Amino acid sequence: MLRSILLAIAYIFLVVYGYQAIKTLTKNKWVYLIFIGLALLVAGNFIFEFTLASNSRVLSQPKSWAFGFLLTFLSFTLIISLILLSEDIVRFIAGLYHKFISSKRNYHVPSRRRFVSQIALGLAAIPFSSLLYGMYKGKYDFRVLKYTLHFDDLPQAFDGYKITQLSDIHSGSFDDREKVEYAVALANEQKSDVILFTGDLVNNKSSEMLPWKDVFNKLKATDGVFSILGNHDYGDYVEWDTKEEKQANLEELKQIQKDIGFDLLLNESRFIEKNGERLALVGVENWGRGVFKKAGDLKKAAENIDKDDFKILMSHDPSHWEDVVIGDDYKYQLTLSGHTHGMQFGIEIPGWIKWSPIEWRYKYWAGIYKEMGQYINVNRGFGYLGYPGRVGIWPEITVIELKKSKDLA
Repeated sequence: MLRSILLAIAYIFLVVYGYQAIKTLTKNKWVYLIFIGLALLVAGNFIFEFTLASNSRVLSQPKSWAFGFLLTFLSFTLIISLILLSEDIVRFIAGLYHKFISSKRNYHVPSRRRFVSQIALGLAAIPFSSLLYGMYKGKYDFRVLKYTLHFDDLPQAFDGYKITQLSDIHSGSFDDREKVEYAVALANEQKSDVILFTGDLVNNKSSEMLPWKDVFNKLKATDGVFSILGNHDYGDYVEWDTKEEKQANLEELKQIQKDIGFDLLLNESRFIEKNGERLALVGVENWGRGVFKKAGDLKKAAENIDKDDFKILMSHDPSHWEDVVIGDDYKYQLTLSGHTHGMQFGIEIPGWIKWSPIEWRYKYWAGIYKEMGQYINVNRGFGYLGYPGRVGIWPEITVIELKKSKDLA
């Protein structure tokens, strides 16, 4: 209750400063009414969706949109508030100086300056418009990212072997069938030898995937489509009447993966053979740091492989790689992860800048990293969750080509 009151006070504070900026720029009362009406509508819709519309913890599409609009409006008013609050502090200090130190008489605190409000509104429009774009266009702005990785110990038969990685589909969030069909076709167009999906097929419930089975069963590759589970696939973030109901949901999800042609690896391995040589594909269940589920068992998954095998590990959460994998006795030449989504927000200009707030939590959060002679690719995700959009961190289809390093001697 106290938290709700504090959040309400903070929201009112931001709205008041936003109103002041608008009032400084125009005397049109309709503009005032539109701003206040928008503030009430955004807050009211959020409260309705998260309290009155449903008692369930399921993050439905209406809830996602309500959260998205609230986040967009808050970003707008927050920028304004920070700038105008800074101005108010300067005005207050100036007022104290002239009242108690300056020799000027009848001094009044200066009124709010129009150009400061113009700057505040102009800067606030950047995240406001970006977040709106991310909700309507950015979430389906699929990008194919291609990497070539070289390995000394890659079997010769797999020189030039291509992998397409998908991750974090989150089918329960989709609202545009045509865009999703396009992305699946785009993945197939890469003509990779194998397709690997690294977890989070749904948000919470297996039923979310039912409308999309006939779309994702079109994913095809010469050596098959393999998958693992992510933290959202276990149904841990929604209330269930019984443990049996929750387990039945997980079993149905496993069956759905089988139905659409995914070979689900549950702490186990497979071999891909070519010209008398082999590549070990290892898949662990979710292993996450902190509050996230730890069902992954790397030792169990690697029971049937040899230490000298060339190994590709599928592990949903990149913290597993950092905490366990790179220090394991077995060398996992390539690990494929997802989970972070790149927070669906950030700035990436190849060769210049790569930033997202998610890096404050995850050291390895997007793209290729190399430690101790081992690689990891953290896929930015195919779908989206929570905020129904993407800004700067676009939905990703990864294509990795394996190459055998040439002996320069």
